[in-house]
Amino acid sequence: MSAKFWALAIHGGAGPAHKDDYAVEISSMRDILHEGQEALKNGASALDVVNQCVRAMEDSGLHVAGRGSAPNADGKWELDAAIMDGTTRYAGAVGALRGFKNPIDCARTVLKHSPHVLLVGKGATKFLSNFELDRIYNPARYYQPAIEDPIEPGVLQHGTVGAVALDADGHLASATSTGGLLSKPPGRIGATPLIGAGTWADERVAVSCTGQGEYFIRCAAGADLSARIRYARTDLQTAAACVMEDISLLGGQGGLISIDRLGRVAMPYNTSTMKRGVATYKGQFDVKVF
Repeated sequence: MSAKFWALAIHGGAGPAHKDDYAVEISSMRDILHEGQEALKNGASALDVVNQCVRAMEDSGLHVAGRGSAPNADGKWELDAAIMDGTTRYAGAVGALRGFKNPIDCARTVLKHSPHVLLVGKGATKFLSNFELDRIYNPARYYQPAIEDPIEPGVLQHGTVGAVALDADGHLASATSTGGLLSKPPGRIGATPLIGAGTWADERVAVSCTGQGEYFIRCAAGADLSARIRYARTDLQTAAACVMEDISLLGGQGGLISIDRLGRVAMPYNTSTMKRGVATYKGQFDVKVF
């Protein structure tokens, strides 16, 4: 593949609007997208770039992920994340993770240093304690929830960040991170760290999902999108739209971002907002919410 082909998409969660002005979030995502774009132009790997972008969104505190996460029903912070290399299909994920600053770096550590894919809870903490990862010892002081109260009573209020990328070598990668549903029960794990549901990358497409994870799990959303391309030879836009139609038919809310091996991007959603941005080798650069 020619080195001119590269593409990057990021998202900061899909859901009902919780305010009228998203200027701060848009500005932050533009900066993150620009940094990721420059890294890809300079030959960085897709895996490194999605890791970089998601870490920056975790640190921003502007999304329901990383610093912006809300506590669960017991007042504890339990976070999930996953990252996947499309070329090798190596993946790493963490669930119900407590006490670490950047869950996406923890997921990358699982990918690099463990023969397993998903580690959760105390087992994840024990494994990750062997590595030099930034810790959170006073969560009540560190976390600043981006959204503290559900906007719509009875609705699964959610938020996730993610990134997908195609690099100049033709490699695809995906990364996703979340604080999960607001007021979720302890131990609840959604689609984000489940490879094939909320996060997926292979030689055809990279996918990161956001929304009510239970529905994305039931649809195996990420893997299904790739399967539609592989077996039905469906184009990316149609495959992504069909996956979201499946989510909608079950009554679920959310969206996804995806990139194929030719640098084409699809970002469908069925909610009133999805914070999303895209940059490609064709000169496209845009961040939107509505």
